[in-house]
Amino acid sequence: MKLKPVNSISGIAPNDFVKDYLNNGQPVIIKDFVSKDSPCWTKWSYDYFKEIAGNEQIDVYGREEESQNHAASPPIGRMSFGQYLDTISKEPTELRLFLFNLMKLRPELKKDVIYNDVTGGKVLQWLPYMFFGGEGSATRNHFDIDMSHVFITQFQGKKRIWLFPNDQSDLMYKLPYNFHSIANLKKSNVSDYPGIEYLDGYEALIGPGETLYMPAGWWHYIQYETEGYSISVRALANSFAEKLKGARNLFVTRHFDDTMRKIFKDKWLDYKIKTAETRANRAIKKYRK
Repeated sequence: MKLKPVNSISGIAPNDFVKDYLNNGQPVIIKDFVSKDSPCWTKWSYDYFKEIAGNEQIDVYGREEESQNHAASPPIGRMSFGQYLDTISKEPTELRLFLFNLMKLRPELKKDVIYNDVTGGKVLQWLPYMFFGGEGSATRNHFDIDMSHVFITQFQGKKRIWLFPNDQSDLMYKLPYNFHSIANLKKSNVSDYPGIEYLDGYEALIGPGETLYMPAGWWHYIQYETEGYSISVRALANSFAEKLKGARNLFVTRHFDDTMRKIFKDKWLDYKIKTAETRANRAIKKYRK
């Protein structure tokens, strides 16, 4: 597996960003996507979050290897938001919050974030999601079901993110009708998943104030180097074909997979794994020529 560092930029004009990055599907770290004048930088803290929403009951997520047959991993438990923040502050833990919409619970928080929209108005600022994780936690390797561009801004702690273009899906051992791979890019043995040896992607380490632009449909494996949290906002895919694919994923493919899993249970997962392995072996042959 080859990983190149992601370049960083700041002060870029929207026309230049759209031309050089958005239209080309080129990942980049943006240093000033969230304005330094945003109240969040001085106002937000775990203590503040506990004060305004500490009693909210939330779903928590853990390791995802045990839920390969699910498009989205099910939660492993519930606790109060305040208890969760205390847990990740105290010690390393694999517990994460997935697509947690604190800003929907407390809409006033949206006013604390001022965006420098480098896309010239394409970013859906009204649809932010927050992601929290403990030190050592990680998401499985996946691409986003809606095929949107993603801008993920780190607010506390550090995240390491590996990125790969969608055309390397077969080398990832992507499960058909799903949006994740069965190979764990950090832990899987190359002898078990030889396709990962041929992956060619990027590595980004982002800290507070840095935003990673992830092009539509790109694979990403996210690791929490420390406990922390981030916010992601999206922009719709460039082409009509990508938008249509995202809609099909959301409204057709996902539900088809759910139905087949209920009918055929483990046989459905076995079929998908065998198909992923067959496609990976076919892709490997092309690289070995």
